[in-house]
Amino acid sequence: MSAPQNLTPTDGALEHAALGESNADGDIKESHSRPPHVLKRIWAQREGKIGVIISAAVIALALLGPLLAAPITGVTPYEFIGQPFSDHGLFGTDNLGRSVGSRFLAGGLLLLIYSVLATALGLAVGAVFGMLAAYTGGTVDSLIMRINDVFLAVPQLVFALFAITIAGPRGWVLVLIIGLTHAPRIARVARSATLSVISEDYIRAAEMYAVPRWKIIAREILPNITGPMAVEAGLRLTYSIGAIASLSFLGLGMQPPQADWGLMINENRIALTVQPWGVLLSVIAIAVLTIGTNLLADAIARATASTNVEQ
Repeated sequence: MSAPQNLTPTDGALEHAALGESNADGDIKESHSRPPHVLKRIWAQREGKIGVIISAAVIALALLGPLLAAPITGVTPYEFIGQPFSDHGLFGTDNLGRSVGSRFLAGGLLLLIYSVLATALGLAVGAVFGMLAAYTGGTVDSLIMRINDVFLAVPQLVFALFAITIAGPRGWVLVLIIGLTHAPRIARVARSATLSVISEDYIRAAEMYAVPRWKIIAREILPNITGPMAVEAGLRLTYSIGAIASLSFLGLGMQPPQADWGLMINENRIALTVQPWGVLLSVIAIAVLTIGTNLLADAIARATASTNVEQ
């Protein structure tokens, strides 16, 4: 049976409607439905909405609190306004007679800044070594991952306690130690994600054109593992918040008279039954921020996974 000879452009367009669309000249253009943006997928999930809302609320409190502490309470976080653990002022006074409300409003900024910086440092170091190990392979891969295993064998908090005891409880030490203890765990995730993309055709094409390895890692590999890295960043931010708050509680983080949520828990825990707000406000803020970042990390994981399946 011979093919029809009078096939019009309209017939061709109809015949290829499932595959593409015709332009003004009758040419067929291939079109593909693009999956929704990952941010829309995150917001579409209930966990994503809750995580964004409560995380944003605590972050706004931490950022604006130092500016609003004195106007709202009428005193600075360092003024003595009454007897220790009394009901004077907003939420009473702390162990030295300072305003609990003022110190709470001012106490989240450094915790947030140090947590973000530590997470960023760990993400940068871990991603670089993980991608380098996976892409290079061989001896370099084995050497990096065996050193990585040694650091993983040391508990994170124990290593932080040891290093801070030697170097002192300074801000940059907190960021450096927490960030470096995150790096081995992030490197494992980065290596696994890189192994899943290095066999793709666009990597082979770049190698065929003799593109330098560092450019392949930066321009081809890194953009294609942002999903797992974003999930890991959310998880590590949660751990950074908990670790820095724990170190402050133990007296190895922020130091008096600095207003800090972790330090407030340590300072006021002896009078928890008499004046609970000095402890409860900080505990609630840290818990809510941790829950929010955890929910957000879960939403990011689901969003990136579903995007990869559709693509």
